[in-house]
Amino acid sequence: MRLPLWIAVRYLRTRRQSGFITLLTGISVGGVAVGVTALLTVLAVMNGFENEVQTRIAGTDAHVVLLGETAAGVVGADSLAAEVARQPGVEGVAPFTYAKAMIFHEGLTEGLIVKGVDLRAERGVTSVGRNIQPALDSIPGVTAGGFPGIVLGNELAGRIAARVGDRVVLAMLSDGAASPLGFTPRLKEFRVVGVFTSGLYTYDSSLGFTSIPASQAFFQLGDAVTGIEVRITDMFAAPRVAGELLQAVRRPGLRANNWIELNRNLFTWMKLEKTVMFLILALIVLVAAFNIVSTLFMVVMEKRRDIGVLRSLGARRGTVLHVFLLEGLLIGGLGTGLGVLLGSALIAVLKRYPFVRLPGDVYFIERLPVRPEAGDFAFVILSAFLLCLAAALYPAWRASLLDPVEAIRKQS
Repeated sequence: MRLPLWIAVRYLRTRRQSGFITLLTGISVGGVAVGVTALLTVLAVMNGFENEVQTRIAGTDAHVVLLGETAAGVVGADSLAAEVARQPGVEGVAPFTYAKAMIFHEGLTEGLIVKGVDLRAERGVTSVGRNIQPALDSIPGVTAGGFPGIVLGNELAGRIAARVGDRVVLAMLSDGAASPLGFTPRLKEFRVVGVFTSGLYTYDSSLGFTSIPASQAFFQLGDAVTGIEVRITDMFAAPRVAGELLQAVRRPGLRANNWIELNRNLFTWMKLEKTVMFLILALIVLVAAFNIVSTLFMVVMEKRRDIGVLRSLGARRGTVLHVFLLEGLLIGGLGTGLGVLLGSALIAVLKRYPFVRLPGDVYFIERLPVRPEAGDFAFVILSAFLLCLAAALYPAWRASLLDPVEAIRKQS
């Protein structure tokens, strides 16, 4: 293999007769480099977005949730929480309630999900407590005027023009009272004691938090809660751990869910988008691979006499095939190496100097997230090499079929 490699390097370096072939070679190397750079940078940015979304979702949602099989919820929440907390891999547990309602303020109406939480326990499970302004140790069950407190998502609060200190009315549309005038929903006044900001529009526009006793009283849950939230050491092992927790507690009437299952559609879409972007940007490398085909054909035409001499001296067709395959790989390797260097440099610059700003109200982040992964680098490098090898196959095969006598005679 040493002789074909030596000849391939010589052919790549010497272009005395035709500067046009040198230009084609440079275009091929540059095309591969641009394609690899674009692929690495875009994949790193998409990884950054995916990681940012996962972090915020996993921060707002518990990793694992144990729920009652019916709307009656779970009784004996304290004993269940203590039992779950003793299981290996569990870092925090917190009971919660969960129900839908309507909220009214100054003639404005919105639907929301009211979640009853104990903020002290919740801080060990989610990031909800850290995202409330002003900071609260707990959500008061009774505020000035005797109203229970409620924390609204910032988008929801904006849509109903509610501020901290304002009174709002919650309406429970189910289990209302029948009257001669028709169905009457259950109403209760709450006082806004804080605003919650997760950075995810879905949560900020639909969530409200109150204390567990206030939620139990309004939704008539008695002593029951909707379920138990669990934070685990490895959040990506949530589907497996959820099943293990159900088996460990062995309590009838329980079911489990996890943050991955709850957001499966979103994560599936993000993976599909990443795959599609890879295929689209790989077309840049494919175009560069076509340039490699034309470059190698030009080299074959220029080196016909050399090929004839090699064959007449006893070189086999496989040797000629290897020469031009290696030349194609050298061109692809130079382009890939240059692309990896440029891509790594661009990724490092984007991480260190966030000069690309994003509208925070649209993308929930203000700087471009970048997260390079070794697996993406390996996959892009391997794909670029395979494309360049495929591009070199046909010209190399054609070169190996040249008749040595005809090649020497036509070049004489």
